[in-house]
Amino acid sequence: MTQATQVGVALIGSGRMGAFHGETVALRLPHARLAAVADPAPGAADRLAGALGADRAYTDVARVWADPAVDAVVIAAPARSHADLVAAAAAAGKGVFCEKPMAVTLADADRAIDAARAAGVVLQVGFNRRFAADWRAARALLDAGTVGTPRLLRSLTRDPGGFDPSRVLPDTIFLETLIHDFDTLRFLNPGAEPVEVFAAADALVEPGWRDRGLLDTAVVTVRFDNGATAVAEACFEAAYGYDVRGEVLGSGGMVTMGEGRRSGMAFSGAAGRLVETVRGDQELFRDAYTAELAAFVDAVRTGGPAPVTGEDARAALAIALAAAESVRAGRPVRIDEVQK
Repeated sequence: MTQATQVGVALIGSGRMGAFHGETVALRLPHARLAAVADPAPGAADRLAGALGADRAYTDVARVWADPAVDAVVIAAPARSHADLVAAAAAAGKGVFCEKPMAVTLADADRAIDAARAAGVVLQVGFNRRFAADWRAARALLDAGTVGTPRLLRSLTRDPGGFDPSRVLPDTIFLETLIHDFDTLRFLNPGAEPVEVFAAADALVEPGWRDRGLLDTAVVTVRFDNGATAVAEACFEAAYGYDVRGEVLGSGGMVTMGEGRRSGMAFSGAAGRLVETVRGDQELFRDAYTAELAAFVDAVRTGGPAPVTGEDARAALAIALAAAESVRAGRPVRIDEVQK
């Protein structure tokens, strides 16, 4: 494929995140075209393909693998299907962008990585914070040595609420929410790897679902091999909106990321000082979501490396699995315990 070639992208999964990614491919990436939408739900692919001007719609995802107009796929299907879809896409010679998590077991993560490596295709995972302006600027300071050696790190995710507990699976808070924070902590502690995890979690937003394994509030401490200690926290409900922040305290200073403000406007009146806060991930990270897919398309066009790899996804997954085991066992869990 030459750099002048437009990449034909098939979207797999037309839900909330899939629709957003499909819109990005169709409308915001000049070097890509939305060649197909695939979703087994009756009518779902047809509706989104029609709205975005995609060439084709499939209810049988397997038809994507045989479509010569498809050079790459964006996987936004349910998390438990990701590894199988990555392996199948790679075997068909398609470049792969997969939403997090890439897999929910380390064996499946290895299978996905091996499939992409064997096929020689790009495999990129959707850790969008790496592409957000605040986080990229922080990493640049870290790489330049300005922050010095990281000592204490923090990353948090607080969702705006309104979730349906009946659709939340056990360990979701670790595998699908905090996994962003685990990747962020690795990103902000370059060259270091986690060695031990201790987690505490409970059902505080939906206490009635505790006995069914739903945990909606969690704090995780991660110890790294360079001596740094990090804290990741998440809650499925924040009354004030969608809140994502990060912080690194190093030997040379501190860098912080994320405010959650919709704009720089603040109103001061009789009730005090009021600011508008962001209400969702697609609002806060719109530019980052676009940038990560642009980077993926460029990697497919040029044959260059993916900026966020399957190995990155595996490393974050190992932290997530250790955190879930820590809650069950009530003790710290070493990363090498979950690697066995």
